[in-house]
Amino acid sequence: MASLKQRCELVFFPVVKSPERNDAHVTELALAAGRGDRDALTEFIRETQDDVWRLLAHLGGREIADDLTQETYLRVMGALPRFAARSSARTWLLSLARRVWVDNIRHDMARPRKSHVEYEDTGVTDATNSTIWSEWIDVRTLIDALPTERREALILTQVLGYTYEEAAKIAGVRVGTIRSRVARARADLINATSSALDDEETGTRGP
Repeated sequence: MASLKQRCELVFFPVVKSPERNDAHVTELALAAGRGDRDALTEFIRETQDDVWRLLAHLGGREIADDLTQETYLRVMGALPRFAARSSARTWLLSLARRVWVDNIRHDMARPRKSHVEYEDTGVTDATNSTIWSEWIDVRTLIDALPTERREALILTQVLGYTYEEAAKIAGVRVGTIRSRVARARADLINATSSALDDEETGTRGP
């Protein structure tokens, strides 16, 4: 069986490929929706809601992803008339979703962390058996222990597959900041796996 460090490397190194996204079409839909086209708005939501839910499920937890997604689109409908396509509509939308998540944290700092079973259906892994799933949970537990900003950068780039440039726009920081946070997150994960391996070996050897 792969070590915890190998599991971490298999999941996050190299970067997970991002799914095919028709960003130009989504941006056109957003612009049309902003001009009052209801059909464009409906299609815009249909084309983007999975991305929004997946991001919020990773950042805030599956148990609140539905509510945060709904809140995101309520804000979007008010903001669409001001959307000027300075970035892709998908990137703009995910930056709004992130703000909804941040606002939720500010209003509920005492929210308990999600349990292992609540990682189901977040759309990140195609694990088909209990061994692979267990390994995935090990890695996700380590990710949850990362500082919030590093975890966010890692999830955006290494799990959801956005470029560093896209992640920077979503998070509202410089590209160099995202790169630094990802590098530090990777270092944190490696250090954490090394500590876990040391503990496993100590437990195996016994007193």
